[in-house]
Amino acid sequence: MSELERLAESASAESPWRLWGPYLAARQWGTVREDYSGNGDAWGYLPFDQARSRAYRWGEDGIAGICDRHGFLNLSLGLWNGRDEILKERYFGLTNAEGNHGEDVKEHWWITDGTPTHSWMRVLYRYPQAAFPYARLRELAARAGRDAREPELADTGVLDGNRFFDVEVTYAKAAADDMCVEIVATNHGPDAAPLHLVPQVWFRNTWSWGRDARRPALIASSVDGWARVVAEHPKLGRYTVHFDGAPSLLVTDNETDEALLYGRSVNPSRYTKSGIGDHVVDGKPDACQVVAPGGASQPGTKAAAWYHFDSVAPGESVTVRLRLIAGTGHGRAFGRTFLAAMWERKEEADAFYARIAPDAPPEEKKVTRRAFAGLLWTKQYYRFKVREWLEGDPAHPPAPHERQHPHARNAHWKHMDVADVLSMPDEWEYPWFAAWDLAFHMVPFALIDPAFAKEQLLLMCREWLMHPDGQLPAYEWEFGDVNPPVHAWATLQVYRAEKAATGTGDRVFLARVFHKLLLNFSWWVNRKDPEGSYLFEGGFLGMDNIGPVNRSAPLADGWRFEQSDATSWMATYALHLMQIALELARHDEAYEDVATKFVEHFLSIAQASTHFGSAARPIWDEEDGFCYDLVSRRLPGGGTEARPVRVRSMVGLIPVLASASLEPWVFAELPGFAGRLNYLLRRQPGFGQFLTWRTAANGDRSALLSLLDERKLRRVLSRMFDEAEFLSPHGIRSLSAAHHGGLEVEIAGSPHRIEYEPGESRTPMFGGNSNWRGPIWFPTNALLVEALCVLDEFHQGAVTVELPTGSGNKVSAGEAARDLARRLAALFLPGPDGRRPADGKRIEATDSPLWSEHVTFSEYFDGDTGEGLGAAHQTGWTALVAVLLAGWPANISVEPDSRRT
Repeated sequence: MSELERLAESASAESPWRLWGPYLAARQWGTVREDYSGNGDAWGYLPFDQARSRAYRWGEDGIAGICDRHGFLNLSLGLWNGRDEILKERYFGLTNAEGNHGEDVKEHWWITDGTPTHSWMRVLYRYPQAAFPYARLRELAARAGRDAREPELADTGVLDGNRFFDVEVTYAKAAADDMCVEIVATNHGPDAAPLHLVPQVWFRNTWSWGRDARRPALIASSVDGWARVVAEHPKLGRYTVHFDGAPSLLVTDNETDEALLYGRSVNPSRYTKSGIGDHVVDGKPDACQVVAPGGASQPGTKAAAWYHFDSVAPGESVTVRLRLIAGTGHGRAFGRTFLAAMWERKEEADAFYARIAPDAPPEEKKVTRRAFAGLLWTKQYYRFKVREWLEGDPAHPPAPHERQHPHARNAHWKHMDVADVLSMPDEWEYPWFAAWDLAFHMVPFALIDPAFAKEQLLLMCREWLMHPDGQLPAYEWEFGDVNPPVHAWATLQVYRAEKAATGTGDRVFLARVFHKLLLNFSWWVNRKDPEGSYLFEGGFLGMDNIGPVNRSAPLADGWRFEQSDATSWMATYALHLMQIALELARHDEAYEDVATKFVEHFLSIAQASTHFGSAARPIWDEEDGFCYDLVSRRLPGGGTEARPVRVRSMVGLIPVLASASLEPWVFAELPGFAGRLNYLLRRQPGFGQFLTWRTAANGDRSALLSLLDERKLRRVLSRMFDEAEFLSPHGIRSLSAAHHGGLEVEIAGSPHRIEYEPGESRTPMFGGNSNWRGPIWFPTNALLVEALCVLDEFHQGAVTVELPTGSGNKVSAGEAARDLARRLAALFLPGPDGRRPADGKRIEATDSPLWSEHVTFSEYFDGDTGEGLGAAHQTGWTALVAVLLAGWPANISVEPDSRRT
């Protein structure tokens, strides 16, 4: 069976081939879900140092691990090099308070391959042979200020001389419920070194909280030369894990060590979560059960196989094999069927990816495949029942009273009850969903797994996630924060991608999302346009520290923001909903009326933002040829005063995104919509400035709706493509480089300063780990690429821009889009010096093929050098590079299909 055939029979999230996957989180400690404190200090409540000894409430974590889609049974890698103070069971990183630029993982691993049904997965983890420098990394970060680079693992010297093991973990499904696992560890150092491989299997703790007394059980046995663990779960059923060879089998319980952490005289459970590590590392004989040859263990909830290699020679590899299979096991677990599964799944993966950009150069194919592999690994099981989290559990002390305060974190999201596999921004630094991140993820997902892309977009709108008032949850730290409304855009992209691939669009999916987004659009109108002026506020809108002040915080003396980006996002949102309604109206004329609603709303926003605003002041600034945020307030004697915040940033480029074309089929097929549009233009002639008309030789008419007319657009683009402002060799910066020397602006009567910062953030705003004051970000850049394509397609190449500004080199908007896409993709491709710009000055940029072989997909990129910064496994929205390399957007309009009768 090919991977395409598996996908065809696995459209549903409950399909057997989707039961097992990389759904185990890379980090559960330090998350909001596990925080039961009164002060909301998630990082401090359950830190890394307690993670090995403390049972988690809502999820689990591990290295290169997998679990079932319900998060019940987990399997991952444990290691010990004979020197570490603890068993290596999870990736280490600094908390938000410890890192000089916020939270930061301090390990090296790469997702190197994978298929959508997870029939084939491969991960590479780099494990130092010296003691892991936990204290040293904390010390280096504490000494470094915000002006310094983030200290990395290589700065401690433990990787010198290649003194590390590369541990490659490969998963291949012999069947939907039969997973073959191979672990190969290679010594790249100059000396022989010991290694302990300790693969583990365990149940998520669902029984210690006083809500469900059912307890699953693991029983390990070593009989007739077979080492195995049988796992029984009341919902999942029976699974057996076979271990090749003759390892020591260890069994403990996934229970908190209360004696260690809280000073109790005795633990409620004899064996605790850290029992396996205590036995392997510290030699404690009674820390866990040790299965004797020919014997079996008593039931437990966590087990491991301990493989000990006393001396692995330089260049030598050692191999461990496992097999996880439903039922009582496999008579010949590591024979012909194991080898066949490994070989066949690899061949099928090669064939699956050969379809995507088949004529691309090898380096581009490699980046594309690695991007998709990392994107697939962002899928994690996410369990969170907010009401129970706020109230606390019956078997534990009552929740602190601060958690019941009306303004406590997530207090207004008690309806949320999530138990789904969700696409996460980054598996370690952002191991929770973010609404706008997820929307961007679905564009590359649409190329390889459209069924999953549709399911995720629908899931965000389901009643157990969407707020009853229509708001989409933003992210775990505060569901009530506001992300840009890009859900409709992503829905269109997924619909169009599937239609282009199959010839048929999924109108049921389109309608289901559309109906829910009607509620969300109403929420925006009612909550984020309090004056009814069609000028919107939304707070930070995902772009963290882009402003001189925190735009989510209230201003003094009655001042408030009227945001260029929030207003433009809403104009864009209206156009996307209009386009969805028009597509649905081709088969159901009832949607024509809804389409006219959104075109009218767009035109009203456009008029407010570029013609007048509060105190008759526009967001558009004629003198500068740019769009700015406004701050406004009501005057005591009546009237309103408003002032622009003259900072040239991405908030002034978002208006470029608000454009959409009305193709000839709209006027031919939908006379009701066409008539209403004509009526609006007659009654309100001022709306006409936001439409450009084109008549083809055959008489067909089309129109371009745009927030910025051609004159204003040209002025904005002249700044966007100015190398002294926004245009970098690697994409469009988030803040103009013209602010390099710093800029002081007055906001609400107080002076504030902002400066172009091309790299890591020097401000602690929003934690400081992300920076929108100059770096290049993939999501907004990809949207700009698409906007230029929309413009170019409508004008048929007639609209030109100077690229770069001042060069005299005139290109079409489409050519400018392709140039921008090339700059973004080139971040990951070897340049003339053989190095990738994204590798920057990090160890990945060394000449050693051990490092240069691997592509790192970072959160954002230095606005001058292109070096990857922030989260190091952000193959969520940074995976957009895959669709850019595949030629997206190849065709941005929905072509005519069967006419409505």
